Amino acid sequence: MEAAVCRTRQGAVRGTLSADGGIAAFLGIPYAAPPFGPLRFRPPAAPRAWSGTRDATAHGPTPPKAPYTPPFDTLIPEASVPGEDCLNLNVWTPSPGPGARLPVMVWLHGGAFTNGSAASSAYDGSAFARDGVVFVSLNYRLGADGFLHLDGVPDNRGLLDQLAALEWVRDNIAEFGGDPDQVTVFGESAGALAIGFLLADEQVRRRGLFRRAILQSGAAHHFLRPRSARRITERLAEKLAIEPTADAFAAVPMDRLLAAQAELRREIGARPDPAVWGEAALNAMPFEPVTAGPAEDGLELPGPDCGVELLIGSNLEEYRLFLVPTGRLELLPDAKLRATAEAYGLDPDKALPVYRDARPGAVPGEIFDAMTTDWFYRIPAIRLAESVPGSYMYEFARRSSAFDGRLGACHGSELAYVFDRLDDPTYAPLIGEGAPQAVADAMHGAWVAFAKTGDPGWAPYDTGAAAAGAGTRATMIFDDVAPGVVEDPRAEERALWEGVR
Repeated sequence: MEAAVCRTRQGAVRGTLSADGGIAAFLGIPYAAPPFGPLRFRPPAAPRAWSGTRDATAHGPTPPKAPYTPPFDTLIPEASVPGEDCLNLNVWTPSPGPGARLPVMVWLHGGAFTNGSAASSAYDGSAFARDGVVFVSLNYRLGADGFLHLDGVPDNRGLLDQLAALEWVRDNIAEFGGDPDQVTVFGESAGALAIGFLLADEQVRRRGLFRRAILQSGAAHHFLRPRSARRITERLAEKLAIEPTADAFAAVPMDRLLAAQAELRREIGARPDPAVWGEAALNAMPFEPVTAGPAEDGLELPGPDCGVELLIGSNLEEYRLFLVPTGRLELLPDAKLRATAEAYGLDPDKALPVYRDARPGAVPGEIFDAMTTDWFYRIPAIRLAESVPGSYMYEFARRSSAFDGRLGACHGSELAYVFDRLDDPTYAPLIGEGAPQAVADAMHGAWVAFAKTGDPGWAPYDTGAAAAGAGTRATMIFDDVAPGVVEDPRAEERALWEGVR
């Protein structure tokens, strides 16, 4: 392949050009120093400058992480690259060099804050560059290194990494053809939760690092309070037989630390007691952003003066990803429904009939999926849209053919369509066969349009006059048929959560 050269503040980088010369890719560019040695558990430090031209033709190292456990290791293939210089990013651009001032999209991957990386072919940005966008993906610290609460060091180091990468974009992206004043940050699952957390921080918003945001299957209701975070730290230290200090954790071999992290997550899943684990019991994530914010049911949401344009949504059957491959969808007992409804703050005698009436013949696992999908994903998305007038809402409803069609429109199944990569084998276990290109054209096209103009192509989620019956709550549904707007989908189920979540 031919080479392309761009200059950053640290030095020049050499990437590759596509066969037709239309897209340049620059991989593994450091945006911060390696977070090890004296920089372990510290805020990201500036990367060192280099002389000459640095090769940027292969993905850089990825942050340490334990692999997914079966069956998720085959459903969600992970890309890992060894090495310590793991705070790096990738750029795809149709116009390398200054002057073009194209819109920029910055991708934050998911993985429950413990998994994922920007090195996966699933997150190849070629389709975005093809459509006139400068695309950036990045790695950030995960698990204990990124999110464990430790005295004497800053919390949320993984989020600080993301902000450092956004600062790199602000300072360097013009050299790659991008416009630093037209940045859209977007992410899925933990990546979207991270954006929700950043949006809730007024100081972050004032920095103006992004103008628009797209949150896929994650919003601003998932976090740990310091008390819960300390319990996580203490229990992880107990497992490792160490003191719960940064120095003690830094002295533990990485493979042993990662194994203990995975064991802790399984322990919480097996005994999800809020009295023991706090927020982590329901979130099922021991490593999350930590906040002491005042809101009891989530972060303090941004208001009408947010200053960031939002596109927010979720998938129709998110939780099937965690029920179908494990066989729990068919085995889940009815008693679990009542217990879960109560844990979520719903009255089972009122809520469960509403969910059942909309799904005649559904087994308890299917009702559990609907209710948990609402609690974890859909309702937080709605609350964020309600807090920022003018936001746009979507729902991904294209049901996968995988697992004989039972996997449905599960968590993560929209990604192949957003990235317009239906032929990428990484996505095959989730999307199954016969994935319609028309859905990818519509969804990917809406994301690009939003990044370019702030308008994805449908009406905002208007709730201003909802009390008088005039609010539309317009929601774009992406399904096998042509995408279409539905006003207030599943309104009766949404209403169950008023004053609850």
